[in-house]
Amino acid sequence: MPRSRTTAASLTRIDRYILRQLLLALIVVTGGLVALIWLTQSLRFVELVVNRGLSFRVFFQLTSLLIPNFVAVILPITTFVVVQFVYQRLATDRELTVMRSAGLSQGALARPALLLAAFSMAACFLLNIWVVPAAFTEFRQFQFEIRNRLAAFMLQEGVFTPVSDDLTVYVRGRDRDGTLHGIMVDDARQPNSHATIFAVRGRLIANDGPPRVLLIDGSREEVDHQTGRLNVLTFAQNSIDLTQSGKGEATRLRDPTEMSIEELRHPAPGIVPDRDLPKLLVEAHRRLAGPFTGLGFTLVALVTALTGSFRRYGGLLRPLTGILVVVALLAIGLAITNLATRDTRLVPLIWVQALLPASVCLWLLLGPAVRLLPLALRVRLGMA
Repeated sequence: MPRSRTTAASLTRIDRYILRQLLLALIVVTGGLVALIWLTQSLRFVELVVNRGLSFRVFFQLTSLLIPNFVAVILPITTFVVVQFVYQRLATDRELTVMRSAGLSQGALARPALLLAAFSMAACFLLNIWVVPAAFTEFRQFQFEIRNRLAAFMLQEGVFTPVSDDLTVYVRGRDRDGTLHGIMVDDARQPNSHATIFAVRGRLIANDGPPRVLLIDGSREEVDHQTGRLNVLTFAQNSIDLTQSGKGEATRLRDPTEMSIEELRHPAPGIVPDRDLPKLLVEAHRRLAGPFTGLGFTLVALVTALTGSFRRYGGLLRPLTGILVVVALLAIGLAITNLATRDTRLVPLIWVQALLPASVCLWLLLGPAVRLLPLALRVRLGMA
């Protein structure tokens, strides 16, 4: 009895030893990759700081809302990388050989990695179901406010300011009291009406509604597409809004990434067009099935690290095989998602792609031990 307690305690210490290395490596690798991805993706918003005077505090607040999605996407991949690296290092240092000599089975050796995979799955479920949709909602609302409201009040002198993709404003000069001089507005927000507006002076109107600019002593020039004639309308005062819609509405359409699982499965009528309903269904299944890929990737790493013969100086074949398998699974997952969006009958393949690799690798890893279990029981009974 004391011997069995000692063995159980040593197994627990080994588990903690391996798990501590796995967790530390996972934090470092995931944090480094998230920082790198955040840096590359945030470059898209540098223009708001350089050209529109957005403060760095608001810039970091905006781009930090993308981090939960980055973590949810790369966590299964970094879990595979960490398990592959740590177990290959243990094999190279012959620590796995010593552990096997002490009587540890494949299941006992794999237990710390499976605990890490369970943690990764739980984190991905939390991110996919609650955190990422909330962060995306906040991000898109914040971005909408900046582009449609705040950016309109950051017009610079002598610069063509693209308020949106189809609305550009030029201001020759700006007084300290906010009066604008030499205004030109290129407005292509209406599909059949591309107008150019000139004004001697004007003033931005700040209120709770959408941003507007009051134009004084100007003209509106527009080409009639039917006759080809240039229509010129002069005015003493005129006001235009600077929102993207051109209708004075500060509303926006919600993206599927912002919706909860319940909203994706049972969308309210009129929220999205009927042609986009398959996208919502695929997004719901992708969020629910995605965390299981972390378990599959972990088991791929365990199979490549724990099976096969030992090589003193290590080998590149098995780690490279594991990497190629994971890359292939990622490519297959993207292909299935695209195909399921076109044909919802293929949605079950999302779950097959998420669960089948884990099942196959689990059988490859523990199958021999399971097959030898009846023999071990017979031997033990015979010895009794």
